[in-house]
Amino acid sequence: MSAFFLSLLLIGGSAAYVAWAAHLIVQGAPAWWFVVGAPVAAFALPFMLTSAWFTMAWVWRTPRPPEAQLTAAASLRMFGAEVLTVAASWLWMALHALLIRHPPPALATRPVVLIHGVVTNDGMWFWLRRYLARHRVGPVYTVNYGPPLADIESFTAQLAAKIDQVRAATGAAGVALVGHSMGGLVARAYLRRYGDERVTQLMTIGTPHHGSILACIVPGACLAQMRPGNAWLAALNQDEGAPLPVPTVSIWSRHDSMVVPQASCVLEGVENIALTGIGHNALLRDERVHALIAQRLTIIDTRAAPVRAEKTAAAS
Repeated sequence: MSAFFLSLLLIGGSAAYVAWAAHLIVQGAPAWWFVVGAPVAAFALPFMLTSAWFTMAWVWRTPRPPEAQLTAAASLRMFGAEVLTVAASWLWMALHALLIRHPPPALATRPVVLIHGVVTNDGMWFWLRRYLARHRVGPVYTVNYGPPLADIESFTAQLAAKIDQVRAATGAAGVALVGHSMGGLVARAYLRRYGDERVTQLMTIGTPHHGSILACIVPGACLAQMRPGNAWLAALNQDEGAPLPVPTVSIWSRHDSMVVPQASCVLEGVENIALTGIGHNALLRDERVHALIAQRLTIIDTRAAPVRAEKTAAAS
């Protein structure tokens, strides 16, 4: 559904711009105005949204230590990277059915399932999938769930089905889960509901483990569950501090533009890795994040051994 609406937005917006430009050119306006103006029009909406997100993120920000303060130039680079990421991600999400392909069924010891955030799809994983492929990490699978604004528990059931499909395709006893934003909450809800027998490790990226103030301004069941103080979120965190059933890492940015306050990403009882100078969506395009994920995904876990291989060895 996200891909459908994004395709309509991109195609409709482009057609409207071309029609408007053609009309004015016929009336004598210089054509070069509209050639130069095309990139401005393309980035206008991402620019406005990113400006609004960073403004609210600054107002309700988590206090930052002196070493995490950014210069004006670094702040501009961070803002520009977030605008570019948002603009590019819309294209990747619109074309995700063409860009995202699952590996063919084959025995594998360390399959990975990537779980996207709210109102997006697996096109958001374009950059990380490419990085993991270059570094021979995987095989890597993605899950798309919906409808976009439904209850998180319904997304959890869809993730369970995907995990079973991946295990059947690879023969692996368990999969590693990597979730961005709300995707991390979907993964944690899966562990609470289904247990840890099918999961080897969990990594969350910019996940609002304690909610985000920005969720208060958007309707939808899943957004309501991500509001600070929500009963569903409180139940998920009721045993916070106790070790999670699988090795868990929370990667977050002190300058996150959508998780507000940013320290909402910190989860007691797990490894928390704080980065600086990265916006919420740009976390998925940042090579520091990519390197951390690849490093953690290559840590040996005995539960990652393939089921079929074990059965074969037992039979022999």
